[in-house]
Amino acid sequence: MKIGFHTDAFNSAYFSFEKCLAWAQEHDVHYIECGLIDGVSWIHGLGYQPHVALYEDPVLLRRRMEGYGVRFSQVDAAYPLSGKDGPLRGVPYVLKAIAWAHLVGCPCVDTTDGMAPPEGLSDAQAMDMMKRSYEQIIEVAEAHEIIVNIEPHGHFTTRPEMMARMLDFCDSEYLGLNMDTGNTFIAGQDPVAFLQRFVGRARHVHIKDVSESLAATVRGETTGIAVSHCALGDGVNADNIRKCLALLRDGGYTGILSMECEGQGGPMIEKSLAWLRTSLKNLGIPIES
Repeated sequence: MKIGFHTDAFNSAYFSFEKCLAWAQEHDVHYIECGLIDGVSWIHGLGYQPHVALYEDPVLLRRRMEGYGVRFSQVDAAYPLSGKDGPLRGVPYVLKAIAWAHLVGCPCVDTTDGMAPPEGLSDAQAMDMMKRSYEQIIEVAEAHEIIVNIEPHGHFTTRPEMMARMLDFCDSEYLGLNMDTGNTFIAGQDPVAFLQRFVGRARHVHIKDVSESLAATVRGETTGIAVSHCALGDGVNADNIRKCLALLRDGGYTGILSMECEGQGGPMIEKSLAWLRTSLKNLGIPIES
């Protein structure tokens, strides 16, 4: 398997994307994931946000990343597709992200639903709407040979029975699962059982622990974590993560394990990286560059 990280780790440190690339190079990490910005943001323009705008030329960015020995594992275009504005705002955003990902050499685009039940829509109506949206999205994804992943993060996607239906929206090898160990746990699910059901569909994985205090406060009452303020191995989800890694190993997964945690400007994500490398070694899982 391969180790990467989401640049969300450096939101609070106000890193630029370039500084994230330098951190990756320094710590021998060769895969990175970031959010995509569709437009202009002052904080990003000033260099205080570790994500990438779609106005940036993808080919020139790819060449710059190659200089650091880093490539994209996935780009995040996870505007909620379950709400009324999903087709209006979410679908065009994802379609732009797919074409951009193709040019930058990124294999995957991440998508999801909203955390709350969609206002003014029944579950059935929202599912029908999302099915039409994903049909449009996958048509473009197939043309560009980009995998579109669905991440458990919201009202529908953290419920296994709904995720199963969503993964069957399209009969396509370009629709897959972005497993998230932290979101499934905080939503009240068993991450191991969740992954076991869908392990054959996993195309990208977020590795996220959960602090004891957060779990005691909101587990089962929310569906996602913006950024986990807990190093991998320090939380109540650590044993589930180890079991998920073993499931992925036994299922033949050789893709990316993308760390998602607060970085504290470096120390917390460095601790997470050391824990993940040790856990993989103990499980007999080779780490590929």
